[in-house]
Amino acid sequence: MTFDEARALFPVLERFAYLNAGTLGPLSRPTLTAMEERLRFDQEQGRGGHGWFMTVLELRARVREQLAALIGASSAEMALTGSTTDGCNIVLSGLELESDDEVVTTDSEHPGLLLPLHVSGARVRVAEVAARPGVDALQAILSCITSRTRLLALSHVLWTTGQVMPVHELKRESGLPILVDGAQSVGAIPVDVGELDYYTVSCQKWLCGPEPIGALYVRDPEGLRVGVPSYFAQKSLEPDGTFVPAEGAARFDSGWLATTTLAGLEAALASAPEWRFEHAAEMAALCRGALRERFEIVADGEKSTLVSFVPAGEAATEAARLYDFGVIVRDLPGTGWLRASCGWWTSGDDIDRVLAALA
Repeated sequence: MTFDEARALFPVLERFAYLNAGTLGPLSRPTLTAMEERLRFDQEQGRGGHGWFMTVLELRARVREQLAALIGASSAEMALTGSTTDGCNIVLSGLELESDDEVVTTDSEHPGLLLPLHVSGARVRVAEVAARPGVDALQAILSCITSRTRLLALSHVLWTTGQVMPVHELKRESGLPILVDGAQSVGAIPVDVGELDYYTVSCQKWLCGPEPIGALYVRDPEGLRVGVPSYFAQKSLEPDGTFVPAEGAARFDSGWLATTTLAGLEAALASAPEWRFEHAAEMAALCRGALRERFEIVADGEKSTLVSFVPAGEAATEAARLYDFGVIVRDLPGTGWLRASCGWWTSGDDIDRVLAALA
């Protein structure tokens, strides 16, 4: 697939310079077609009967396998969820943390991780990493670890600055369990979970799937309690609610996911070109360099596809103005920053349109 062929998959690019996959990725024609076809199929089959239900289970199994392959995992280690927030809640509820326990996180996390941490029952220690180089961020996080630390919980790519956190180094040096929020990494940069313990996936951002859908990698499913059970948690059930957990990480599935969403995601995964990471990195570097000539770049996010900068005017107002110019970027609430998300569909012309709109 050539770049022009890949770009032509997305109808939104006919109108907009779309640089907001950090919130929601663009939907492709194959994705929209797959969703429409699945909806018609479900209507024709009456959404009932053994045959129809088996197609749903088969679709779930295929998507689970495809998502696992993206991050170097096996399907037995993957749960299907509604979001990365679901994944964070599943892990933290299963760990049964107490008030004497501590969790170390950073000062640049999304509410989808911070809120589950707050209600986990543990004390939350916050490492200051914003705008720090990777080596300094590593030491800042390690310095917060005490004898009471039960978990490290942080993003692989910070949603505000685009900094890539040294998650594998943290695991190696601390030896502690680690929960990684992969909302801004999977589909944007190469990911291999390796020895990480828990890794959440957002499917409606860089993977360009419909929402809501996500996934959760669990390295040792037997070692995590099912704290938020759904129908899929059990393979046998007693009248009092006692159950035998399903095999593998499927026991952590959030529950029923719309078949149209699953079908759309499957099509989106199949549409991604082999060169996606290289092109996205190239466009992010081009965008970062061009913006740096006129604006303050917030942090060194050179390994990610997010570029945050300080606009001349008020961020929310600027984002609305840019939209009217046919440019979609994100204003980050409470920061005064704008964030451009560069994907494998981004072109040099898109970046030129951003700069022209900011003039």
